[in-house]
Amino acid sequence: MTRKIGIIGDGHVGSTVAHYIVANGFADDLVLIDKNEAKVNADALDFEKAMPNLPFHTNIIVNDYAALEDADVIISALGNVRLNDNADNDRFAELPFTSKNVKEVAAKIRDAGFNGIIIAITNPVDVITQLYQEITGLPKAHVIGTGTLLDSARMKRAVAKKLNIDARSVSGYNLGEHGNSQFTAWSTVRALDQPLEELAQIRKLDLQEIDQDARNGGFVVFKGKGYTNYGVATAAVRLANIVLSDARTELPVSNYREDYGVYLSYPVVVGREGVVEKVDLNLTNEEKAKLQDSADFIKSNFKKYSK
Repeated sequence: MTRKIGIIGDGHVGSTVAHYIVANGFADDLVLIDKNEAKVNADALDFEKAMPNLPFHTNIIVNDYAALEDADVIISALGNVRLNDNADNDRFAELPFTSKNVKEVAAKIRDAGFNGIIIAITNPVDVITQLYQEITGLPKAHVIGTGTLLDSARMKRAVAKKLNIDARSVSGYNLGEHGNSQFTAWSTVRALDQPLEELAQIRKLDLQEIDQDARNGGFVVFKGKGYTNYGVATAAVRLANIVLSDARTELPVSNYREDYGVYLSYPVVVGREGVVEKVDLNLTNEEKAKLQDSADFIKSNFKKYSK
């Protein structure tokens, strides 16, 4: 069966996603779409020139929304990263730009007859994911965002650095908004076969410092090079591969939560049909309150730009 992925937006993140897919042979057909025709055509040509030195072949299609009709996955990576350069490190600074563009793109995806899975990277990702779902009319389970999959990875890295272990040896979640109202749900985090809250007392770890490291990690990278790309691109491609292979993996991604009436990051099982099973965490009362606050923040901002 042919594997087909579309990427909307060929900037720093979109092109990194595309390169990861092409270099590893994750798709047979790759559709690249961007308003900057010179850039997207140049990248397509560059990928084709790379293929003689790769063990895989990928068919590259450029700026053809009709080609998305039978795609398995569409990854939304459009945005204007320069808007993130603000004193508050606020991803919602992109929303006036991205909401306008996503409304246009989502309508074209709908009109193309696409019936696969949408994975949104575009910031602010929780609001944008909900916009994609409402405009395309796809089932809520078929539209997900990378959400705090990246933030949870940043948390695991921060914990692992303190413990001098591999980040893959840490489990647990950051929840809520992929933004300033997110939080580390410490009740879910484990390392060295112990709850981290208990381990923190033994090893004298500052959990607040680690939480801030996870929250601010993206902006440290942004300040250093003017954009972020590798971390979020890896998260998005991981999600795409889980969908393509029906891997049914539990991940903290942005998904629609009936109990909060909004998209936010909370663990679900992801497979070929997107969200295939909900997960219920045994959160503390403090964590539940933080999640509600994050949900309220996302919801209030969605209402401003959904019309």
